[in-house]
Amino acid sequence: MASPPFFLTTAIDYANGKPHLGTAYEKITADVIARYKRLCGIETHFLMGLDEHSLNVYRKAREQGLDPLVYCDQMAAIFRDVWGRLDISFDDFIRTTEPRHRIAVQAMTEKIRANGDLYEGLYEGWYCESCEAFKPEKDLVDGLCPIHRTKPAWISETNHFFRLSAYRDRLLAHFATHPEFLQPDVRRNEILRLLEAGLEDISISRAGQPWGIPVPYDPKSVVYVWFDALINYITAVGYGADPDRLAKWWPASLHVVGKDITRFHAVVWPAMLMACGEALPRQVFGHGWVHFKGEKMSKSLGTAVDPLEAVERLGADPLRLYLVKEVVYGADGDFSWERFEERYNADLANNLGNLVSRIASMAERYVGGRVAPTGEPGPLAAAAAETLAVYRTAMDTYALHDGANAVYRLLGAANEYIEQTRPWALAKDPEAAGRLGQVLFDVAETVRVAAVLLLPVMPASAREILRRVGEPADPATLRLDRDAAWRASGERTVVKGEALWPRLEAASAPAPPERGAMSDSPTTPPAPSPAAASPAPSPSPGVAAPPASASQAPAAVAPAAAGDGRITFDDLMKVDLRVAKVLAAERVPKSSKLLKLSVDVGTETRTIVAGLGEAYEPEAMVGRTIAIVANLAPRKMMGIESNGMVLAGGPDGAKPELVTFADPPPPPGSRIR
Repeated sequence: MASPPFFLTTAIDYANGKPHLGTAYEKITADVIARYKRLCGIETHFLMGLDEHSLNVYRKAREQGLDPLVYCDQMAAIFRDVWGRLDISFDDFIRTTEPRHRIAVQAMTEKIRANGDLYEGLYEGWYCESCEAFKPEKDLVDGLCPIHRTKPAWISETNHFFRLSAYRDRLLAHFATHPEFLQPDVRRNEILRLLEAGLEDISISRAGQPWGIPVPYDPKSVVYVWFDALINYITAVGYGADPDRLAKWWPASLHVVGKDITRFHAVVWPAMLMACGEALPRQVFGHGWVHFKGEKMSKSLGTAVDPLEAVERLGADPLRLYLVKEVVYGADGDFSWERFEERYNADLANNLGNLVSRIASMAERYVGGRVAPTGEPGPLAAAAAETLAVYRTAMDTYALHDGANAVYRLLGAANEYIEQTRPWALAKDPEAAGRLGQVLFDVAETVRVAAVLLLPVMPASAREILRRVGEPADPATLRLDRDAAWRASGERTVVKGEALWPRLEAASAPAPPERGAMSDSPTTPPAPSPAAASPAPSPSPGVAAPPASASQAPAAVAPAAAGDGRITFDDLMKVDLRVAKVLAAERVPKSSKLLKLSVDVGTETRTIVAGLGEAYEPEAMVGRTIAIVANLAPRKMMGIESNGMVLAGGPDGAKPELVTFADPPPPPGSRIR
């Protein structure tokens, strides 16, 4: 049986300023839901738009010497451009100045009036011009709007009122019989307390305003902006104009809105629909706010972040992944440029991007790029099946963060499987060819499954990954049930490409170490393998190296004799030896010896160029715990700045061998003494 159509909406945005990252968060997460529904094969209609009948919009237009509609036309183009660059796949973009919306607003207003739920009265009270909302005294904090931290204006005018108070009991009954109506539970509990305390009638008009939809039976008044805006959801599917379209798409399946406007969507809007005999939306989801370094993002507070700046820095998909994976959906989250770049390196450059590069490189080197099963699948097949089940449950309940993290656990399992199976070692054994083929196929298939699951979150990147691992179908035709399931047969071609997400390198030199910052290399150091810092040959026999265990201390050094080339104990203590973990490795172009390593040193990630290429394959380096000289001055090699030296040694003419640690190794950043 086919699933019913899915009608998804977001809040429409005021057109008095460009979208900020908090606004973009709502649209991105809603887009993830829409794309997921389409991936499930569900016919989906995704609505977004602009709220243009705001008095703030009117004032902004006049400040610029523009007709309000001309100003709104300009802002609509700006919003559409931003949403396009964030890869938001909306199906309809409604504007409240459109004729179709005026028809719907006036039709609903007349219907509610005909049912006896509108009356004329005097309104006196507080009004926040930034919220464009009436504020009861009890909702103010120290006399200020709690959202915008400004003092509301006191207004007194004759308005038309909606008998909201008459719908309290019906709303409570609806919440009781439909516990899923408002999510997450923290929002539901807030609204239940509000309903239990009782409701007051609300004004649905403003007198003498120059901008808005006229009240049909009182042309001197315009429909209050919130009453007007809420109707957009049903306007877009034909209310008052197209009964067949309305019958197909209404009620809405899901309204995605910010937590600060949940009351309008879970109390006022349902009561309006009850008053005109229309079905209520099936669900409202009130998401949290994305703060900037702990402060709510707000144009009026000056804490807004331009989403296009984030796109220009790192791309749309990295931003989408960050907002989905790092923020618990329904709770507040935080954004900072430092955290964004940190997660880019960890999740994309080091994890997913490195995994895609590893399987492509190994497939090309060992099997000419063509992978096919040669036996029974390994443990990754079961891990993929478990991931699919967890992912589906998470996405169906709008736990988007859990869905993204489930995929990343699968990627971690694939990286771990490479370390366990060591394809580079299997490739040296002709009798292990069958085993090697199955290992490479399993890793490629895991990447394919992960890319299918990431299509809603990172659509452009997931499409490219699918191309690289040999998925022949158009990504738009892929379906969750069929295509996220493990495929145990079929040959495919895996292809290499440019790095999907090049690592971000630190803009400045590393912070000084604990003891004695080094501006230059030590004088005549005992030279752990220069292979780690230059393409010179391996050190001569007897080169000093740190002990295998970090708990062992270096041997005492005799006092230096003048002119004999030895160093003092004080010189030795300047060398800062640290434990590091290799996160990514690749060959340096045009060099057979050099490897470019990204290493975790506990407090940061560094790039080190090491002359280990003749002894170690790049794939064999990833995941290793190594020892480094952490306070060596930066040095450019083959155009790459190297920040440190890897410790390795061996006899003259032999390939360098890395210093190793007992199992389990110490954590990255540990000092070697």
